[in-house]
Amino acid sequence: MVGDAVIVAGGIGSRMLPASAMVPKEALPLIDVPILNHLCWEAIRAGANRLHLVISERKAGLEMKLMPNEAELRALQESRPDLPERAFKAIPDGVEIITHFQYVPLGMADAVLQALRSFDGPALVLLGDNLLMDSHPSVKNIGIENASTASLRLVEAFSRTGRPVAGLWSVSESEVGKYGVVAQDGERIVEIMEKPDEGLAPSRKVLCGRYLFSADARGLLENECSVEKFGELQSIALFHHWMKHDGGFIGVDLDDCQWYDSGRPETWLQAQIDHALRRDDLSESMREWLQERLNQ
Repeated sequence: MVGDAVIVAGGIGSRMLPASAMVPKEALPLIDVPILNHLCWEAIRAGANRLHLVISERKAGLEMKLMPNEAELRALQESRPDLPERAFKAIPDGVEIITHFQYVPLGMADAVLQALRSFDGPALVLLGDNLLMDSHPSVKNIGIENASTASLRLVEAFSRTGRPVAGLWSVSESEVGKYGVVAQDGERIVEIMEKPDEGLAPSRKVLCGRYLFSADARGLLENECSVEKFGELQSIALFHHWMKHDGGFIGVDLDDCQWYDSGRPETWLQAQIDHALRRDDLSESMREWLQERLNQ
């Protein structure tokens, strides 16, 4: 059982400016549902009952949008009585959401550390601008029961091996230079090459924004793999440490999920279209419109 999940949502989203100056990229909608809602439901489906949201000061209050008060909830429901309550209140009773601030942008691992200092034990880690979706429910069917199983699969691998886990996804040969690319021996990750030149990558499998950090992560990030030693490559230093020790660092294949990235305008536009084409309530009309538009 992994009760804690850390959602990293601290960055300014510079590639999404000026939109991200108005709306945090983690709160951008995937058509009509904020990306952050999907992340919370995915983590809860995986067993988390404490969600740690790591944000910057300028995003203070972001968590309140996930759990409106009674008056706000009633007003929202009155305006759209056809939608279920979970469309407006993403966090169910019994699940705690805890906010942590990353005051200086020092990379993903440093952001996670801000949350790890508040509890002991393993934690799911979800990057707030990445969705891994293996289902595409309409807005009337959203929620925990139809959430992505990506994080659940990491929890299952951790329960079986007791080792830290990373989600992996296959990209095209031309795209490997944008990511951390892995080599594997069976399920174990044995090498991570950061943004290799085309033709030099050990595989097409890349780190895709889903991790399960074992309980030793906090001590390692504060000491052997500290930001003072490694800067923003702190997370890679941590992964290398895990790769060298008994049991290793486990990779879980998430190729059957769709990977949506809100960090760049073109990828987020592609996500809207792809998700719409996979949703039962939108696919037919979207497909007809696209065919008509492309034929003009």
